[in-house]
Amino acid sequence: MTTTAEDEIRLVAVHRLVESGVEIAFPLAPGDRPLVEVGESVTAGAPIAEQLRNGALQDQPVPAGPDTRPGGRVQAGELLFEWRGRWRTVGGDVWESIESPVAGTVREATPGSGIVITTAGQAIRGIVALGGPTRGRLHVAAGADGELRAGGLDVGLAGTILVVGSRIDAETLTRARAMGIRGIVVAGLASKARRDYLASEARQRAALHRLPPFAVLVLDGAMRRPLASPLLDVLAALEGREVAIVGDPPALLFDAWDLELPAPARDLVRIRGGDLIGREGRWLGLVGQRRFPGGIHLEAASVRLRDGSVVAVSLGDVERFV
Repeated sequence: MTTTAEDEIRLVAVHRLVESGVEIAFPLAPGDRPLVEVGESVTAGAPIAEQLRNGALQDQPVPAGPDTRPGGRVQAGELLFEWRGRWRTVGGDVWESIESPVAGTVREATPGSGIVITTAGQAIRGIVALGGPTRGRLHVAAGADGELRAGGLDVGLAGTILVVGSRIDAETLTRARAMGIRGIVVAGLASKARRDYLASEARQRAALHRLPPFAVLVLDGAMRRPLASPLLDVLAALEGREVAIVGDPPALLFDAWDLELPAPARDLVRIRGGDLIGREGRWLGLVGQRRFPGGIHLEAASVRLRDGSVVAVSLGDVERFV
């Protein structure tokens, strides 16, 4: 029995562009207050919890009985545990509201643990999300292999989530946040830029006057590579719509059931490892075992790149889109 290239492509790893019914989690620390209950429906922008800011661990004696008096004040907080006749509580004076970035249904709401919401819309998964959650209008600011610089930002982009192509630096991230941009979607983010951003995020959390929520969604990893063309087509179709970035799982969320999203070609594949990482082409079929760098022999596939050249790539380094 002979096999065709269309049959063999089923052996290629699948990259699912859009998912539905994703469960997103919002961690709660001791002292945080959930404002929703299991089974409750929430809308985008609805408060779901109050987050304690600058909480402190307190040590209080266990009263022998009710000793409160009319007009007396009781320190607000959450009881953690009893230890040697005293209560350990966490409390403070300032709480900040956590808003749901999307519509959905509450599946879990546990104080001191977290809130889980099943989304009503769709999602594009990434590798990691820094900051957030946040929401805003989607705007494609650069092409698949483009790179957005700080000078390319202006105040007209305030309130948007930008798709910036293959890479972005820490200076541009800092300026984007200061100008009121709500988020960045990028293919790759270098380790140094990630460290610089996290340090800036820590300083922002400690500031007295905080800026609006901001997040960075990394779709592929730390290495520079162009955005996958099928993914860029989907993002371009969503331009101008309200979207959200969340961190657990790292994803871009949107509600576009009324929109027919572009479907990728069945024989389109992308190389996800090796010297040709990020390149795309047409699947030609399996070519048997080949010798690759390091002296290892692996099952290989033949791929015709966009420039017309034909290359042999390890089957494990190829992905297709559905």
